[in-house]
Amino acid sequence: MENDALDSWMGSVEPYLSPLVSVAKEFTALTGVSVDLPAALFLRARLMGHALPGRSSAGGSCHLLEAADGWTAVNLARPDDLAAVPALVALLNGVAGEPLQRVVRRAKAAEVATSAQLLGIAASEHASVSGPPVRTERLGEQRVRDTAALRVVDLSALWAGPLCARLLGLAGAQVVKVESVTRPDGARVGSPAFYRWLHEGHDSLVLDFASGALAEVIAGADIVIEASRARALRRLGVHAEEFLAARPGRVWVSITGYGRDDDRIAFGDDAAAAGGLTGVDAHGDPVFLGDALADPVTGVYAAHATARSLATGGGELLNLAMSACAASLVPSPC
Repeated sequence: MENDALDSWMGSVEPYLSPLVSVAKEFTALTGVSVDLPAALFLRARLMGHALPGRSSAGGSCHLLEAADGWTAVNLARPDDLAAVPALVALLNGVAGEPLQRVVRRAKAAEVATSAQLLGIAASEHASVSGPPVRTERLGEQRVRDTAALRVVDLSALWAGPLCARLLGLAGAQVVKVESVTRPDGARVGSPAFYRWLHEGHDSLVLDFASGALAEVIAGADIVIEASRARALRRLGVHAEEFLAARPGRVWVSITGYGRDDDRIAFGDDAAAAGGLTGVDAHGDPVFLGDALADPVTGVYAAHATARSLATGGGELLNLAMSACAASLVPSPC
């Protein structure tokens, strides 16, 4: 990335980065691995040729829309999301063919987000989430072990979980990237160079999850990183609680949009909006910051939380919500 372009991206998020810088420094103190925050936050944008975002996200799929009582973020990231827009218009009492933006203006922000989520569209009410970025639950016995002797099974996709796995791999852990034969990581259709950067040095395994092979692979892990609904993994015979109880010192990293007990889906841009991690334009209205900013922010938080847990013996379920991670970077009002 050219220096002036990098300065533009960094300058747009600099007022929000102090908590993340502290987390990155603590990860370095625990592991000896420096976190390249500019690369973590902006490498994908450079490789994809993104421009700085505004009311639409850097990738162009997520949109901040003004509602009757505030703002909402609607992420039309997949073909099915675009196909569902007419149904969303209908749910919001619009007429056939009416632009979504116009319909949203007559509705409440929470209603827009809830209606979109009912249709499987990632959407959020702006600045609607607060709370700690990481919730920790002790479910197993503790045993301090050398990170270099640990095996990480990464079941996650896209960005946050793989970034966590990358940082743990740099700290010496052996990382195995596991994908379903029927549902490969969606990041593979993005920038090949960015995918390689996230997964360099990792082993790769493609499984038929329905065969029971996933449970066997997880049985050999010390750390599991996943970004799935808990009930979906249980249907495959995978239980975080049983994993942690079976052997001392293990860590389970769960990354979701809003927490393990909340089934709402999320991607980086709408999760950042939910946490209020947005900038303002000349009129004081919200605009997106960075590129799917909640994703890399959560990845750094997850790696730090894992390293901190390992340093005290593990035995923990780490529950990270991307929206809460984003909210943790928002300065408190004076």
